[in-house]
Amino acid sequence: MKKFTIIFLASAFILFMAILLVIYLVKGDTSRWQVALGGMIVGAIPIGLLFLKENPFNIPTIIGYYVFLFCSSYLGSIASFYLHYKWWDSAVHLYKGIYIGGVGITLIKVFIRKSATENISRWIIFLFVVSLSVTASILWEVYEFLGDRWVTHTMQRGGNTDTMLDLLAGLLGGLLIAIYGAMRKHQV
Repeated sequence: MKKFTIIFLASAFILFMAILLVIYLVKGDTSRWQVALGGMIVGAIPIGLLFLKENPFNIPTIIGYYVFLFCSSYLGSIASFYLHYKWWDSAVHLYKGIYIGGVGITLIKVFIRKSATENISRWIIFLFVVSLSVTASILWEVYEFLGDRWVTHTMQRGGNTDTMLDLLAGLLGGLLIAIYGAMRKHQV
């Protein structure tokens, strides 16, 4: 079922972005066709999970990835939600912080034996999840910075204020899931 979900979602998202790529190439809209091309590339990343012996990510996690891509690349950039709704950028970064925190909990479940998790401090779980969310937020801001430097010039319109609000939103999302994960340690 996971394989089918990955193949279906990846194919649908890549096809959607390919159609947008062609539309915006024909229109000569450089910024939007570049976002569509990038969407095709990141939409294909979960296909790599098909080559793993055992995929650690459940279907809601896989769907969550495509929700993030749709909200950030299509709604945010192509449909201009980032321009029309000032709160959209922070909301997407909050979601990303929550999502990556959930991925962190999954990674703990996968890479640490069940018998060993009983001896792990709640603080270690908390710190790992927050650190992963913050790292993802930083890497995303690096991506935005480099994208503005070399490609679109539209990602960081608010400059340092935009960057800091994005980092704070990602941190808040990570903190929420880290607290949840630490409190529910026995189920991690």
